[in-house]
Amino acid sequence: MATSPRIAIIGAGFGGLGMAIRLRGAGVESFTVYDKAADVGGTWLVNTYPGLSCDVPSYLYSFSFAPSTRWTRRYPEQREILAYLRRCADSHGLRPHLRLNTEVTEARFEDGTGTWRLVLADGTEEEADVVVFATGQLSRPRLPDIPGAEDFAGTAFHSARWRHDHDLTGRSVAVIGNGSTAAQFVPRIAPVAGKLTTFQRTPSWIVPKNDFPYRPWARRLLRYVPGLRRAYRWSLFWRQEVMMLPIVLPAVGRIAERRWAGAFLREQVRDPELRRRLTPDYPIGCKRVVIAGDYYAALTRPDVELVSEPIERITPTGVRTADGRLHEADTLIYATGFRATEFLAPVEVTGRGGRKLAETWSDGASAFLGMTVPGFPNLFMMYGPNTNLGHSSIVLMLEHQAGYILRCVRLMMRHRLAWMEVREEAMAAYDRLVQEALSRTSWQGGCTSWYKTASGRVTNNWPFSTLRYGRLTRRPRPEHYHVKAA
Repeated sequence: MATSPRIAIIGAGFGGLGMAIRLRGAGVESFTVYDKAADVGGTWLVNTYPGLSCDVPSYLYSFSFAPSTRWTRRYPEQREILAYLRRCADSHGLRPHLRLNTEVTEARFEDGTGTWRLVLADGTEEEADVVVFATGQLSRPRLPDIPGAEDFAGTAFHSARWRHDHDLTGRSVAVIGNGSTAAQFVPRIAPVAGKLTTFQRTPSWIVPKNDFPYRPWARRLLRYVPGLRRAYRWSLFWRQEVMMLPIVLPAVGRIAERRWAGAFLREQVRDPELRRRLTPDYPIGCKRVVIAGDYYAALTRPDVELVSEPIERITPTGVRTADGRLHEADTLIYATGFRATEFLAPVEVTGRGGRKLAETWSDGASAFLGMTVPGFPNLFMMYGPNTNLGHSSIVLMLEHQAGYILRCVRLMMRHRLAWMEVREEAMAAYDRLVQEALSRTSWQGGCTSWYKTASGRVTNNWPFSTLRYGRLTRRPRPEHYHVKAA
């Protein structure tokens, strides 16, 4: 490998920018960040629906090596997160390294040269020694397969592609989906719409968000007292780590259902029939826990109706449910999440010897430390398989991954390696560790969720603490890798 390897980072969200910042900080300038969007930000750029915010506290949902003192509230809104990522790109000198409006459609390992060939959407090709995918898990909207969807005569769109040019004032709006996204935008559009009908397939466990703006004096203290800011971040970190307990300990989960989520439901919803339909029949954490302070209140409005009957089909004028009732609507909003288990798609990735990543993952995605796969030398992922969190900030995981990948790059430079590839036995041992731990969590509690494939394999979530992930990714171990000298 050349002294300074050519590194291609695909994705300019938190993962890609964090990787780029770490490379520049280490003196490595030979990298390019590709993104199909017109600016940095990833999911926080393309998602703009009303009420969009993060369910992780702002001072934890940011890089430890790029702290911000501009947060205005406990839970950051989309506009503040996007502004933060733009500042990161500017203040760390990343703009010259960006290739925006540039979509990578194929990544192919060239056995003869030991390099990666990237094919772009315009047909041009680029070459790289190391490829880092930072495309995230929540980037490709998922539309449900409902009969008649194409016949709807009104305006229909997915929440991740919000139609701001479509005024909802006075309209009859149907919302399909009741997860975290719907819980954020339904309270915002309900007062505007003439009638809102939300369709629920399975209820979610919901806990209060307890959001609030920081007072001016608190913002000044956090800005001018660095020690206080660090202490506050650590307090948030430990608070979030405790949130893992209901997922891994069934007894704690049952207490959380009764005394936390259940108590919040009883407090917010007085109607016993509505409360019954909003009560899940699966363990807390099996599906993503929704953190929202005003969703229940929105559902109790007289102009909002919760429908839990299964959807039979979509008609030109609305949604027909299995009981034969037609729920008329002129606007249809899909809050149905993302194709989260289809990692790296739709990019076609071909490794050593013509090995296809899609075929390797035919039974569900897996990767060593969530970052690299046997047969794909010098290919790394950020926010890859089994690195999503159900309790804390994904930015913590991304920092560990950026540090690990940087150390791999340094190792290749120091020992003049053409490539390094994780061993099959290391991958198998790691996968056994993760899947055995997952089998004891509430994520395997019998519900369907975006964490799982159709076969029931949990491909998205990390079953341990972020501290343990940090220990595992502290440094690359030689016994885990095949290497080839340059």
